[in-house]
Amino acid sequence: MPQAAARPTLEAVAERAGVSRATVSRVVNGDAGVREALAVKVRRAVRELGYVPNRAARSLVTRRHDAVAVVIAEPETRVFADPFFARQLRGISKELTARDVQLVLLLTEGRDDHERVGRYLAGGHVDGALVFSLHLDDPLPGIIHGAGLPTVFGGRPGWTGGVRYVDCDNRGGARQAVRHLTALGRTRVAHITGPLDQTSAVDRLDGYRDVVPEGDPRLVADGDFTPAGGERAMRALLDRCPDVDAVFAANDLSAAGALRVLRESGRRVPQDVAVVGFDDMLPLAEQADPPLTTVRQDIEEMGRLMAAMLLRDQAQGPGQGQPQPDAPDAGGGEAASEEAAHVVLPTELVRRESA
Repeated sequence: MPQAAARPTLEAVAERAGVSRATVSRVVNGDAGVREALAVKVRRAVRELGYVPNRAARSLVTRRHDAVAVVIAEPETRVFADPFFARQLRGISKELTARDVQLVLLLTEGRDDHERVGRYLAGGHVDGALVFSLHLDDPLPGIIHGAGLPTVFGGRPGWTGGVRYVDCDNRGGARQAVRHLTALGRTRVAHITGPLDQTSAVDRLDGYRDVVPEGDPRLVADGDFTPAGGERAMRALLDRCPDVDAVFAANDLSAAGALRVLRESGRRVPQDVAVVGFDDMLPLAEQADPPLTTVRQDIEEMGRLMAAMLLRDQAQGPGQGQPQPDAPDAGGGEAASEEAAHVVLPTELVRRESA
C-alpha cells in the first residue's frame, strides 16, 4: 500500500516563498503588517504546494475555531420534514462558507439533548451560536448565556433586551392575509394557528385579530405548523363552524393539510372556502391544489443575515450579542441591515388560485 504523502508545512511554504516562517504564519492567519509583495509570494507558494492550515494549531494561537453552532430547538423528524429549516440553513451556510467558517448543526428534543448541547457549547468548540425555532419555556437561551457565546436568534425571542435576532413581520403579514380575505367579501374568516408557545405563531394570531377583533372565537383552531396539524384544525373548524368561508393558516404546511380536508368534505376552493397560507414555500405553494395564495417571507435571507450579524459581533470582540434570559420584553422597532441590534424583514402577499 503506497505511503500517504506528507502534508506541506509552514516551513516548506516559507522556503518556497523565500520568506520567514513568521511571515507565512501572519499571511495565512490574515494578520496585518505584511508587505503586499511578500503576501503575494506567500499566497502563490500556498497554492503551489497545496498547503492547508492546521485549524487546531491555529486556534491555540488565535483562540478562534472558525466554527459556528446552529442550534434548532426541534427534533430531527420535524427539522428534516419541514422545508423551512432547509431554506434557513441554506442562507446560513452560504454566508459562513463565504467567510471560511464551518457550520455545526445541533438539534434538541428533550432534557438530555439540552444538557448535551450545553456541554458542547461550553467546551470551546465554536465561536458563536445561531438559534431558531425556540419555544417559550425552552432552557436553551439560559444554557447558551452560561456558555458565554455571542448569539443571534432566528425569530423574535420571548424577550428583546440586549438580544440580536432576525425575524419577518409576522403580525403585519397576517394582517395582509386576512385583509385580502375580507376584501374578497368573506365574512367567516377562520385561523389555523401555529404552536402558541412560539412568538411567530402568537404574532400571526395577533395579526388575524387586528383585522377581525370581534371575530367568533370558534373560528380559531390550534395547529402546530405541520400538515397533520392543519388537517386536525380544519376538521375541528368544519365541525364547529360549517359556514366558514375563508381560512388563514399560520404556514403553508398547515394550509396544505387544510386543503386536503376541504376537498374530502366536498368544499370547493376558493368558491366555497378561500385559503391563504404563510411562507410562500416553493414548490409546495405553487403545486398545491389549487395553487396557494400565501404571505412570502425571505427565509433564506433571514438565515444569511443571522450569520452576518454573528460574524460582525465576533469581529467586534467578546460579549456582543449574548442573550439575557431574565431581561423584560422591551419591545423594539424594525431595522434593515445586520448592523442593527435586530432585523425585521418585510412580507408580501402572493396571490394564486386558492384566494
